[in-house]
Amino acid sequence: MTTSMTRRGLFAAAAIAASTLLAPAAQAQSKTLLRISTPAVPDDWHGKMWNVFKETLDKSAPGEFDTQVNLNATLFKQGAEPAAMARGNLELSAISAFDIAKLVPEFSIFTAGYIIRDPQHQQKVFNGPVGEEMFKRVSDKMDVTILSPIYLGTRQVNLREARPVKVPADLKGVKLRMPASKEWLFLGESLGATATPLAFGEVYLALKTGTIDGQDNPLPSVRAAKFYEVTKQVVMTNHLVDAIFIAIANKTWNAMSAAQKQKLKAAAQAAAQYNNENRIKEEGQLVDFFKQQGLTVTTPDVDAFRKHVQQAYMSSDYAKVWPAGMLERINATH
Repeated sequence: MTTSMTRRGLFAAAAIAASTLLAPAAQAQSKTLLRISTPAVPDDWHGKMWNVFKETLDKSAPGEFDTQVNLNATLFKQGAEPAAMARGNLELSAISAFDIAKLVPEFSIFTAGYIIRDPQHQQKVFNGPVGEEMFKRVSDKMDVTILSPIYLGTRQVNLREARPVKVPADLKGVKLRMPASKEWLFLGESLGATATPLAFGEVYLALKTGTIDGQDNPLPSVRAAKFYEVTKQVVMTNHLVDAIFIAIANKTWNAMSAAQKQKLKAAAQAAAQYNNENRIKEEGQLVDFFKQQGLTVTTPDVDAFRKHVQQAYMSSDYAKVWPAGMLERINATH
């Protein structure tokens, strides 16, 4: 009798201990796993914004999500994220317009010069009817849902020797380094320059020796690569206002409740706002930095550049896959 009771007591104690040990595991299993893969480095605003995303989600939905941020492309290499999300091996990432255009050709309109005027125009386009329509195409063809557009940076022309640049004709004969793909080279030619393909790592020496006359990049890249040491002018052409997009796998998105979707979208928008404000502020400060380094910073007739570049694209094969009337709708967005 005593032995039997003791045995029952031991079993009961063991059961309680086991349930206590299993409780955290069960709790962890009940959370929705959100693995994030990004090539961004920790000091980049695009890396820091994911912490804002996680913190916002943890605050609005405590205990609901297990959000894991993987920086430096440690989980998936850059460009591999869309396929990983479609397969269900990844929940979240920030994908580029160039990556999207590979699978949704009509999205290439957002990789062309002078389509987006500035960061504010970018947000109005993507957060309005145009964005809604284009993001549906992305969802249908790529099996991912875009939660928020993110400002990546605005590319400017940076010249070895200062010269008056008001209209595209003023860049005639200028050997302008562009990344070595036909899309980038077309953009360089449409600006009025002689597009010259060159690896990024070779640009500094090529500017120093005069092999090329200029290069184009967002201002933070110009500072990071120290191109200001071997150039004398920045022309604020604003020819490509680039974006990336916080996206979630449809498999994950479709399994969520309406309330969870709302919280996730709000977290993505908080991350976007954090990134956009800081990146725009940094770009504004860099104009003064370059002036302090002795560079001339000039603003051309941007409308003349926009008209010239858009005409070049509209008469090219690139525009043939753009939805009818889409360029006009983007231009009319204010």
